[in-house]
Amino acid sequence: MSLVFWLALGAYPAVPRFQLRDTGGAIHTPAEWGGQKAILLFFVTTDCPVGNSYVPELNRIREAYGGRGVLVYAVQADTTVAESEVAHYARDYRYSFPLLLDPRQVLVQLAGATVTPEAAVLSPDGKVLYRGRIDDRVADFGKQRPQPTERDVRDALDAVLAGRPVPHPLTKSIGCAINRVK
Repeated sequence: MSLVFWLALGAYPAVPRFQLRDTGGAIHTPAEWGGQKAILLFFVTTDCPVGNSYVPELNRIREAYGGRGVLVYAVQADTTVAESEVAHYARDYRYSFPLLLDPRQVLVQLAGATVTPEAAVLSPDGKVLYRGRIDDRVADFGKQRPQPTERDVRDALDAVLAGRPVPHPLTKSIGCAINRVK
């Protein structure tokens, strides 16, 4: 059946089956998503300065929402970086949540991520409820605000947790392009 048919029915294709290892060696599967209110994915790479500057904010978001039914992961979007290098990166930048290795870019494709940093808020059944920037601190390459004026990921999570539609389900991320696996 075509995707258009599924969308017309209001149904969504099932979450792809996967087993992804994090930098600590733990295995993660979509079974973890059951019982959650939302899944938050942050797409990152070890060498993107824009993304690396966001790690403290990502940790704050995990702290604010992790205990409220939101499962948080970072996803290594670059498939060419050695696992040991990604593990070293996760320790150096002090991620407070799992950083998943996604060698076939299963989650990149599911969310439609195109750059790092980019965030996606998913329903437990894999529907993308929000995709885009974390906030508007980065206005353009080389242009940053001292403080963000829009906090898009937090707004999306607040809406989902309150049972409301996400006000702006797609925003433009500024960052480093994700090279897709062919």
